[in-house]
Amino acid sequence: MKLKVFKILIAGVFITSNLSAQTSVIESIKKNPNKSFSYAELSVKEGGKWDGNKYIGGTFKNIQELTLPESHTDHSTYIRYEGIGLENNQIAYRLYLDWRNATDIFGKKVNTLVLPEVGQDGFESYHHDATWGQDVLKSGRTIGVGSYGRYDEQNDFVETFKIVKNTTVKVVNEKEQSYATINYKGWKTWGDAIDLQSKLTIFNKDRFVKVDLNLSNTISGLCTGIVAIKNIPLKQGISQNKKWAYIATYGNQTETKKDDNLGMAVFYPLENFDKYVKTKSTHTIVFKKTKNVSYYFLGAWSLEPNGLTTEESFYQDLDKKLEILDKNNQL
Repeated sequence: MKLKVFKILIAGVFITSNLSAQTSVIESIKKNPNKSFSYAELSVKEGGKWDGNKYIGGTFKNIQELTLPESHTDHSTYIRYEGIGLENNQIAYRLYLDWRNATDIFGKKVNTLVLPEVGQDGFESYHHDATWGQDVLKSGRTIGVGSYGRYDEQNDFVETFKIVKNTTVKVVNEKEQSYATINYKGWKTWGDAIDLQSKLTIFNKDRFVKVDLNLSNTISGLCTGIVAIKNIPLKQGISQNKKWAYIATYGNQTETKKDDNLGMAVFYPLENFDKYVKTKSTHTIVFKKTKNVSYYFLGAWSLEPNGLTTEESFYQDLDKKLEILDKNNQL
């Protein structure tokens, strides 16, 4: 049977939807609940209408590709859980597809697929405890964990994506990995505008996401980092051959109001490392002037099934990964 691909252009919004492919991925994962999986998702409303920066009415539909409409911003209620989703058996993440560009963590209490149901009943529900888990990280006005921006040294601040000519995103699901590619055309911070492409890949194992950044021109200040939570100390590690390093935090730094713990880490190649900066709100890794860089980030929630329940086990896991990166240059 030949699959039908629908391409829709509505009010300047380009949408590509392969309904059969999207449905088959979800069905395949659900039919094999004990099998490891990876999953990438993008879901927007259709059948409603724009009223200024708000999308009124409509129902959510999974799609594969989207050019963001000019009206879209934070809390537009247009994209389900406000961005792309990445998930495997152990954890799920979302990256906001608006000026914030932050990465958030969905802590899971089950090892089955949850993202297709998250946010279907509103934009507030996933902030509260559910049978599957919940949003566990309060990113605030930061890049969250492992997202990217540009460090403004004069103002000691990480600049995000407030000025972009247009943004397109695509999600892809493969056998052992799933990923989202995001193209930012005309990203303006200071100096000339540039184009940036990011690729965020989650695998059917472990908790980490690989981030590949490619820019049209070299810039200084390209950075990543971790939201700095009050009273939570930062730890750093360097591999034996000084090829890779990490920054990490661990402790009661969730928004669940429970007796739980969350670990977060960013692994970065030392050949691209310029400096570490602690801004008011972010532990920041600033890269050397570059056109491309790859790194990894992860989160680990203590209430995850068979998860890392202590600070000791969390840092043991990070050190093992650091050793692998030192030997293989990849996880």
